[in-house]
Amino acid sequence: MHPMASLLSTTLNITARVAPGPVGRVAFALFVRPLGRPKVRPGEAEVMARAVIGRLVVDGIPVTTYRWGDGVRPVLVVHGWSSRVSRFAGFVEALRAQGQSVVSFDAPGHGESGGRATTILRQREIIRRLHAQYGDFSAVLAHSFGVVTTFFALRDGIRADRIFGIGAIADFDFLAARFRANLGLNQPVEDALRRHVQRRLFPAEPDVWPRFDAARHPEEVPSEILLVHDADDDTAAPSQSRAIVAAHGARARLIETRGLGHRRILADPEIIATAAEFLSGTSSQADAQADAQADAQAPYRVHAPSQVQDPSQVQDPSQVPSQVHTQAHAQIQAQSQVRAPFQAPSRAHAVQDQTHAQDQAPAAAEASGVSR
Repeated sequence: MHPMASLLSTTLNITARVAPGPVGRVAFALFVRPLGRPKVRPGEAEVMARAVIGRLVVDGIPVTTYRWGDGVRPVLVVHGWSSRVSRFAGFVEALRAQGQSVVSFDAPGHGESGGRATTILRQREIIRRLHAQYGDFSAVLAHSFGVVTTFFALRDGIRADRIFGIGAIADFDFLAARFRANLGLNQPVEDALRRHVQRRLFPAEPDVWPRFDAARHPEEVPSEILLVHDADDDTAAPSQSRAIVAAHGARARLIETRGLGHRRILADPEIIATAAEFLSGTSSQADAQADAQADAQAPYRVHAPSQVQDPSQVQDPSQVPSQVHTQAHAQIQAQSQVRAPFQAPSRAHAVQDQTHAQDQAPAAAEASGVSR
């Protein structure tokens, strides 16, 4: 931890017991501010240049929106914390190849939008505005904090047939605990943060926290759901996606990968292909029935990532997936055709150990805000 961050944490911890109001305001300011503003990568620039750019103003903050295609029944893309829409360039190309229109936005404090901070309320308002402009979404593709934002918005009268979530965050409690752990804050600071959120954003709702739980009242979000979560994700615990799948029952499925982490997973060709087919609704009924039968026996599956032999083939060397020497990986190498999204080659290699030991891995320093 940076010395200044350590000093700030110590000050907040000491002060929280005697002046919780000011501490709550400071903690909230840290909580809603992303860590940096990443730039568009060279390999993403061409896709972004093809977008039709739009502008919204939310809470006085200019918000940049994007559209690829005609906007009819579009797929909505919701990026994660300290990220931007351009990270989904591969998904946009795959969806356009399937004939899908795509709409998205850079959240306040992210990408090309203004401001320095955002909240789930601001992002819900942006999604409302896009819904008013384009009508119902055919599907939503979301990453990390974008997943919990998606469920929050879809409970508000917005509908989508399908949701594809990657590295999902499911609830506020997880976010608050990660924020506190990564900054070395004590429980009184978290309590002060919660009281500030309650008073500032939801003064008329005494128990607002369950509203931020993607596993709560699943009947309010009747979409078909496919989640992908990496076992090595050090930002969002895999148990977050498992909780969503458990709550939503037969409508939800989970594919667990290894070696792709929280961000590299967005560049994996297998994940992109699976997402495009699912979001486009192009998988056959037979595929879905076969997948449902497999899920009945093993709802959590390991889907081995693609093997990349040459680092120059990807936009960034950090995007090279880890090698996974398993029978499932050998099957991937043996098959060249594109698979239906519910025919993961590792279906027979279901995760049998349902303990959450992997979930206890320490988050990276950026996780104090990555998925809020």
